[in-house]
Amino acid sequence: MKNVAILGSTGAIGRNALDVIIRNKTAFRAVALAAGSNSRLLEEQVRAFRPEIVSLERKEDAQAFREKIKRISVRVTYGPEGAEEIGGYGNSDIVVSAITGISGLRPTLAAVRAGKKVALANKESMVVAGSVLRKEARISGAQIIPVDSEHSGVFQCLAKEDRRNIKTVTLTASGGPFFKTPLHRLKTKTLEEALAHPRWKMGKKVTVDSATLMNKGLELIEAKWLFDLDPGQLRILIHPQSIVHALVEMRDGSVLAQLSPTDMKIPIQYALTYPERREAMVPSLDLGQVRSLEFYPVDERRYPLIRLAYQALEEGESVPVALNAANEAAVAAFLAGKIHFSDIHKVIRRAMDGHRKNKIRGLEDIFAVDRQMRERTIQTLQKRL
Repeated sequence: MKNVAILGSTGAIGRNALDVIIRNKTAFRAVALAAGSNSRLLEEQVRAFRPEIVSLERKEDAQAFREKIKRISVRVTYGPEGAEEIGGYGNSDIVVSAITGISGLRPTLAAVRAGKKVALANKESMVVAGSVLRKEARISGAQIIPVDSEHSGVFQCLAKEDRRNIKTVTLTASGGPFFKTPLHRLKTKTLEEALAHPRWKMGKKVTVDSATLMNKGLELIEAKWLFDLDPGQLRILIHPQSIVHALVEMRDGSVLAQLSPTDMKIPIQYALTYPERREAMVPSLDLGQVRSLEFYPVDERRYPLIRLAYQALEEGESVPVALNAANEAAVAAFLAGKIHFSDIHKVIRRAMDGHRKNKIRGLEDIFAVDRQMRERTIQTLQKRL
């Protein structure tokens, strides 16, 4: 039996991971859970899974939580240090990294340094610190298995392939809720509409990123580090059905594709069980019922942030860090009702105009750039409001 720690246990990926563990209860046990502020759901998870240690974001929540579960033998910790402790927890074999945003970097790094098998859903960690995570994985022997459906698809396509034979790698994107919305109507789109994803059930920030296509831009940068690819090898296609998750063109003209139903339990289970496969938790894919698979190029008028993502992919160093920080700040403003949907890319672009590429030597540089860009983005927001 393998012991599993989950960073972000109350989020969409974390909840799905626990569903996978329930289905495979003879193979996996949840021993450590890190949550944000959703103490009510964490309490349900503690009562159901009886982990050894849990963590909450705030000290006051942790104190109240201890009182609620005082009859259960579980250690309660809190804050960034608590999440890091979950990441590197000594009694875990596998760590599911599913905290959203750069907040997931330190606990993910703790898992990598501890030599864990890391089921990676926190794309931002690889975006801002890909070189750091790869270096630490080489030292510790940690194995990083992607959980994002597109990267899982690439990973599966390349499982037995010589990387020198790869010509291009294409990640697919659903196009989000506004794929067919007339361009002139994007400004009037509400938060509720932006969060109504047509295919996936995700957290709010990731769902907004899907609507702007920034999630796919970040995934391009993540793919560079996960699969040691050159920027010129990476592509995006809009695929509204979200059934083909990745396409890999080989130099002999063959194209490998990974297809599966639209359900995150599939890549999560694959990451946990790799290199083995277990019985599916969802109905089989019936292409006779699907009937058509559509693919479209990315329209930069509809998704203007994708150009910034490609620039960050090409330039590297501090630019992906800056882009991620600006995006997190701008999306937070949209979620708070401070800006319109169509303002997101304008705010990010203006904030990025003030950034000059710096060399990244370690975590201190990463977090310094992150702080500077958040401050610059907030200043840009204040000028607009």
